[in-house]
Amino acid sequence: MTTSAAPVKTRRTRKNHWIPVVAGFLRKDGRILIGQRPENNTLAGQWEFPGGKVELGESPEEALARELREELGIEATVGELKLACTHTYGDVGIMILFFEILFWKGEPKAKHHMMLEWIYPEELRDRQIPEANRKILDRIEKAIGVQWPKSSSSRKG
Repeated sequence: MTTSAAPVKTRRTRKNHWIPVVAGFLRKDGRILIGQRPENNTLAGQWEFPGGKVELGESPEEALARELREELGIEATVGELKLACTHTYGDVGIMILFFEILFWKGEPKAKHHMMLEWIYPEELRDRQIPEANRKILDRIEKAIGVQWPKSSSSRKG
């Protein structure tokens, strides 16, 4: 008696597409800088930290300095890595590296974003921000030094 094995179906696995992204925490007078994404981009209208994609051959720090020059028109000194996380949008994964920006020359201008705003870190909770940031908001707040939990009555306004 011979038995024939059923043909083995191999599920073709698709390689994930990963994009390395860098973002900077710029601080001034107890506030942080965020920019509103342009209308012609993905996640249009949402608020984000300045930064962008790491190009082939760049270190994350070099990429962030370049992005801040292109997006804000400033020359920045990139500090230490404060936070790293991943997120998936459909079948594309992003790895975001958040860095402290120690110093910069020039006044940030909205060269890429619709507008820029200096906000208190706790105001991020009330903004429309990308899901990649929303899901780690507690970690972002810790990385930028927000003391949580705070009741709404103790917030500065």
